[in-house]
Amino acid sequence: MRERGSGVLLHITSLASPYGIGDLGPASYAFADFLAAAKQKYWQILPVNPTDSVFDNSPYHSYSAFAANPLLISLELLIQEGLLMPKDLESLPDFPEERVDFDGIILSRKKNFDVAYERFKKTGEMEDFEKFCAENAFWLEEHALFAALKSRFRNKVWSEWPSGIRDRESGALRILRSELHEEIAKAKFLQHVFYRQWNRLRDYCNRKGVLILGDIPIYVVHDSVDVWAHPELFKLGPNREPFVVAGVPPDYFSKTGQLWGNPLYRWDELKRTGYGWWIQRLERNLKLFDVVRIDHFRGFVGYWEVPSGETTAVNGTWVKAEAMDFFGRLNQRFSTLPIVAEDLGTITPDVEEVRERFGFPGMKVLLFAFGDDNPDHPYLPHTFKKNCVVYTGTHDNNTVKGWFTTEAKTQDKTRLFRYLGHRITEQDVHREFIEMGMKSAADTFIVPMQDLLGLGEEARMNLPGTKIGNWRWRLLPDQLFSHEAGKFAELTELSDRVE
Repeated sequence: MRERGSGVLLHITSLASPYGIGDLGPASYAFADFLAAAKQKYWQILPVNPTDSVFDNSPYHSYSAFAANPLLISLELLIQEGLLMPKDLESLPDFPEERVDFDGIILSRKKNFDVAYERFKKTGEMEDFEKFCAENAFWLEEHALFAALKSRFRNKVWSEWPSGIRDRESGALRILRSELHEEIAKAKFLQHVFYRQWNRLRDYCNRKGVLILGDIPIYVVHDSVDVWAHPELFKLGPNREPFVVAGVPPDYFSKTGQLWGNPLYRWDELKRTGYGWWIQRLERNLKLFDVVRIDHFRGFVGYWEVPSGETTAVNGTWVKAEAMDFFGRLNQRFSTLPIVAEDLGTITPDVEEVRERFGFPGMKVLLFAFGDDNPDHPYLPHTFKKNCVVYTGTHDNNTVKGWFTTEAKTQDKTRLFRYLGHRITEQDVHREFIEMGMKSAADTFIVPMQDLLGLGEEARMNLPGTKIGNWRWRLLPDQLFSHEAGKFAELTELSDRVE
């Protein structure tokens, strides 16, 4: 990412599609065409791991760090492949176009996938399926068993399963693998279908000159196959429950900090094992994506450890991790490390040292630049160094228009007007922010699709600290073409972001 370029942030679920949720079908290919016509280099997405209604279907809370979300499988492509027939979709409910109805989608997709799996067993290409299973056995076997067990035990947290299964006694697991053979095979089938559709889409994007910028959450959730299968890598007590959990300390944004609740890594054990689990995780993601953003990068340098049972993150402590040794080992393992470090918030010199030592670009967010009367604010465009990725905002922010109309104080707007050299309105604020980012010295500029379209607060993707109603925004069918790709391409060329 050392060459100038730009792109658009749009998660797959946010694409328009006729079946209630964005997927890997025709709308994805149309969006790739749009990016190519607009001379964009990157399509940034959020994590594609399975989501869970317990966490409001947040892509940052998944029960598997390696598996993919079956909800992203395209029903239209399943029809093309002969695994579904048009009549199989005639009874689908009428889903809203502007929001994802996750509960309804999950119920309807299960029926669709059951039909596709039964047809696959009769007519499918078993050779490709068996090859996929063999190549991915190191994570697929455990994922499929875990998914089947979650269904068997009615979605109970794995630490509440019968002790023999919770503690992975070989005899108990052997019996269950036999009893749940069909459910396990179905879970593998869905992963096979996703990755087959994904690889075709990524190849199409790359042929169009578009690279995929993926996303890796640093932590996994406790109720995940990763913690169940590898409890020795996490700080767990005798009952397999975390005795300390992740979060961030009180800061400008929250007086009580953020209590995430994820189990924390045992970096001593990861180091002893040569970071094998993390290396496999990165290797898997680098096969999926051209570049990966790692969320909460500072957690590799030092993390905020909060005792379990606390209701806020106030009573935590900083604990040092193994960043230098870890990334040094990764440098030995991989020929290149196309990583973007999410380093937003309060970042200490040791985090900057690690990022700069390994050459990872950090992040800048323009929406954060005007809250202080500071001409040297690190998020003001004139302060940017080349090796960074600048955003108007991210999935956790309001849209630019939403910020301007509902959040920005009078003094924030005054600072913005002074910086631009003229006053602006809510009708053109998104264009001004895009131009600031595009014309900055940053090697890479990314704009969320909502800001490209100039949408308001109603199009916000996520509001941190809230537990329901997030991750649901979608493009309407005619919105993709309401912004002329040619105008965006022209700005991209004028900003010297076209090779």
